[in-house]
Amino acid sequence: MFHKPTPGFMLTHLWLPLAAFCLLALGLELSSIDLNITDQIYAWGDNSWQLRDAWFTSTLIHNDGRKLVTAFSLLLLLLLAGSYFLPALKPYRTGLWYLVASAVSAALAINALKHVTHVDCPWDVLRYGGDFPYIKKFDAHPKSFRTGACFPAGHASAGYAWFGLYYFARELWPRWQRAALAGVLLLGLVFGIGQQLRGAHFLSHDVWTLGLCWLCATLVYLAFGKLSASRV
Repeated sequence: MFHKPTPGFMLTHLWLPLAAFCLLALGLELSSIDLNITDQIYAWGDNSWQLRDAWFTSTLIHNDGRKLVTAFSLLLLLLLAGSYFLPALKPYRTGLWYLVASAVSAALAINALKHVTHVDCPWDVLRYGGDFPYIKKFDAHPKSFRTGACFPAGHASAGYAWFGLYYFARELWPRWQRAALAGVLLLGLVFGIGQQLRGAHFLSHDVWTLGLCWLCATLVYLAFGKLSASRV
């Protein structure tokens, strides 16, 4: 099912996106854009996180969004299981396994980084009514402080982790690959912006999540392409 990637594919889907991500991440780290944007959101709420528990950010985007992704994950697993029993689903089995592998790899990567970066959420920072000083992502974290677990952005990854849908469509329904990409980007953006409005993340947290999820989806796709080529 999966094709061995060409040099042109590697350039447009791996190296250029990776270079763009590195430049953007570096720019955010060296600048004060994170703080400037969060300052504006915090000031807009009269120096408080008024949207932290609001219905559309907390209930709809966060809680219901998580339920939506959980339902989609269960559907994916059911389809994968069904591919072993229903002839109509058998041609999609490799693609379904790819979707599972790419989504799981992205989730594991984000979760692992959360436990080693020790970055606080904006609402935990003194500047925004919290209890801890603002520390950049790659600065040393004082051992006297409790460690944070807000970077990269977890909820945004619930959307971006499905970048594999783009590659899935690329193999099976090429005319829908851009729509799949746009849908995943939109879902990740909504989840990410919703959390920024609540005070749960800085902009750079979402940028890192987007970049890492795309990298995971692409690397797993390359692995499936090599595996398929080795079987020819």
